[in-house]
Order: sequence, then C-alpha cells, then structure tokens
Amino acid sequence: MGFCPDPQKQVRHPVMLQSWSDQTFLHWSYDAETISRLLPKELEVDTFEGAAWVSLTPFVLANLHPAHVPPMPWISTSPETNVRTYVRGKNGERGIWFFSLDIARMSAALFGRGVYFLPYMWAGMLVESEGQTIRYTGRRRWPKGGAEYDITVEPGAPFTDEQLSDLDHFLTARFVLYTLYGPVAAKVFAEHRRWPLARAGIRNLEENLLSSVGLPTPKTDPLVHFSTGVDVRISRPYAAYRSSDRFALRSAGGE
Repeated sequence: MGFCPDPQKQVRHPVMLQSWSDQTFLHWSYDAETISRLLPKELEVDTFEGAAWVSLTPFVLANLHPAHVPPMPWISTSPETNVRTYVRGKNGERGIWFFSLDIARMSAALFGRGVYFLPYMWAGMLVESEGQTIRYTGRRRWPKGGAEYDITVEPGAPFTDEQLSDLDHFLTARFVLYTLYGPVAAKVFAEHRRWPLARAGIRNLEENLLSSVGLPTPKTDPLVHFSTGVDVRISRPYAAYRSSDRFALRSAGGE
C-alpha cells in the first residue's frame, strides 16, 4: 500500500503549537461494521486489509500555547489519553476520529470542546517513570466519571525505517483529525516530523475507556508502539461546504 509516514501538507499558519512526548500507542483490530456503527454519517471507517482499528494513546502534552505566545508552564503541560479510530472523509482523505480525549486540565478540556468540538473529558491523571517503565493512570471526573485506566509499559529498541510496515504507518502516520460542528463536518491538520517509533512491552493493562465509548472489550493483546515524541503545529478547523458532495471538505491549500 505504501503509506507515507510524513505529513503531506504544511501548517504554515498554526493556531496552536504543542509537543506530544512519552507516547504509547495500543492498537486493537475490530470488525469494520462494529466501528462504522459508531461513526457519524459524514465519515466512513478506514480499514487495513479489511479490518478496522482502534487505538488508546496515553502521552504527555507539553509546551501548549497559541502561535506567537510563549508557553506558560503552569497550564501548558498535562497528561492526555485518547481513544481514536481511523476514518476517511467523503473525499477519501485519511484521518482520525476521536471517541474520547481525557486531559488533566479543566481549562484545556473546555477549550477543546468549545473551539474544536472534540469530546474532551477532565480527568485526574499521572504519568510516572519507574525504572525502565512508564506508568499512565487516570480516572475521569467530568462530564461523567467512572472511566479509568492503569497502564505500564517498558519501551524497547527503536525501529529502523526499514523495519516499519505499512500497518505501522497506517496506525501512526495520521495528520488530519475530523470533527463535527453540528451538521457540518470539518478537519484540522497537524504537522510534525516522522514519528520516532520504538518497540514496547506491556507490564500492566487495566482500562475501561474503550467500553465507556461503546466499544466491545478486546479479546486479544494490542499491537504496541512507543515514541519519545514530536513537536506539533495545529491548524484552524476547515469547514465543509455544499457542492456536488454535500460533505466535501475544503482543502487547506497548504495552510
């Protein structure tokens, strides 16, 4: 398939700058119809060799700030954990659909909900290094409690470019997120360097984030990646417009 691990568009005028560090990717395959039922009609499930995929991605959000404004240490760093799947827009462009985004700062959750219309949740969260392992813990507080997780991984040796497969890139090299503003589909671009991916082993995995968004509990162990992280440029949303395809998405035009 030849999935490209690099962004295809530059974000020349970012709205937000941020870093994603100490990121673990836990991926499970699902029946495509199971995932399709959970998506808005404006999007279709993206599959790899017929299977849909869902990923749980805990990491540290750092250096968060608007363009041309310096980071403020007391609000610019926070643990974050997302549950996402892989989709295509009506024009076929590949991207991500978020089922949930847990974050430890209420202000960031409100901003993400209010500006990007994404399902951010405020949670009590920690990311801790313990010897050779990293432990991610969280318990959701708002808008509804109950979802929680306790995950420990041990990062391993980095992958070389030649060792990474199309599936590895399919699951990680995603530079578009989709969201809905009421009935209108929109997309947001993220630009960052190629993910530096490494192997990782799971030392503990307890979570109910997947079931909290209506996903069946996985019956197999996940495929795992780890990354030390990337610096990211985030665009403004680009809204849908009416044309021959009601939900065709406006190109960012290299923005």
